[in-house]
Amino acid sequence: MIFSDQFVVMSLVVISAGFLFIFFLVKVLARVFDRFWKTFDLSSPNVKRCSKFATFLLFFLLLSFLTPFAEISEKYIPLWRQFLRIAVIIGATGFVLSIILLLEEMIFKGFSMDQEDNLRSRKVHTQVSMLRKIVFILVFFTSFFILLMSFETFRRIGTALLASAGIAGLVIGVAAQKTLATVLSGIQLAITQPVRIDDVVIVENEWGRIEELTLTYIVIRTWDLRRLIVPTTYFLEKPFQNWTRISAELLGTVFLYTDYFVPVDELRNELYRIVSERPEWNGKVAGIQVTGTNDKTMELRALVSASNSSRAWDLRCAVREGLIEFIRKNYPSSLPRSRVEVLEGSSEKATGNSGRA
Repeated sequence: MIFSDQFVVMSLVVISAGFLFIFFLVKVLARVFDRFWKTFDLSSPNVKRCSKFATFLLFFLLLSFLTPFAEISEKYIPLWRQFLRIAVIIGATGFVLSIILLLEEMIFKGFSMDQEDNLRSRKVHTQVSMLRKIVFILVFFTSFFILLMSFETFRRIGTALLASAGIAGLVIGVAAQKTLATVLSGIQLAITQPVRIDDVVIVENEWGRIEELTLTYIVIRTWDLRRLIVPTTYFLEKPFQNWTRISAELLGTVFLYTDYFVPVDELRNELYRIVSERPEWNGKVAGIQVTGTNDKTMELRALVSASNSSRAWDLRCAVREGLIEFIRKNYPSSLPRSRVEVLEGSSEKATGNSGRA
């Protein structure tokens, strides 16, 4: 008989007490979350995942605590203890990773990306996401190393490997030089933040938003929903445009080419009327200037402002359409045209030449 009746009864009592402790702990945490994080959803997958790993870990910790009281055959004790060791390591790893995901979710709840001016939220989301990825890698490799070291065979091999760690590290460093440089670039991006999540950037003549940042690459969602995958080293080695580095506000320009007879003051009044009716305009900048001339047309530049790049694009299109329609209806003679001066006697000469032909 492996387990005695006394051990079974004691196990049931201790395990029941442990589960009651978890139940009351969850209740207390629920009240804390409800008090300080009103918008936090206790039914989220991260909360359930954390609860499952906590239960799993506690169960095997209690079994480890009760093992000395069990009547286990000497033949099976090493195998049983190794099994408990592995289960505790797996449970602890899963619990720690779940806690990290839960903390990330709690932080993100307090910094919503749906705000009009979400500069601080984008900064926090970028830092927390990159930090979570780094911690995940450290926790995973640490747990994997501890798991291997729990086996006697791997422990002996590990001692031998430590003796040659300098040479092995040098070889691995040379072989994975580019990979390590990319990872270090990702860490540097997380610290310096030349780009953040949801930033509007121009990369390789492509307009898009930063959708995902990892330690090795960055995903950019273009305006037509394509995904541009760029290595992290790109943003440290090559120039690019970041339209939301300091603020999401942006100036939009519209160029018109008209005849010299166009009344510029009337166009200024019409521009103000157009932007006043558009929700995209933030009420700061709206004006028209003559920025160039040539022998046929005048170049007019309409300058308008919006709270972000998407609104600036829509506002530019609306202004362009509105001003063209205004000129077409009210001043059609001011549209671009070519002038031809007919000199006296040129008609007769042209006719005469035609007759001889």
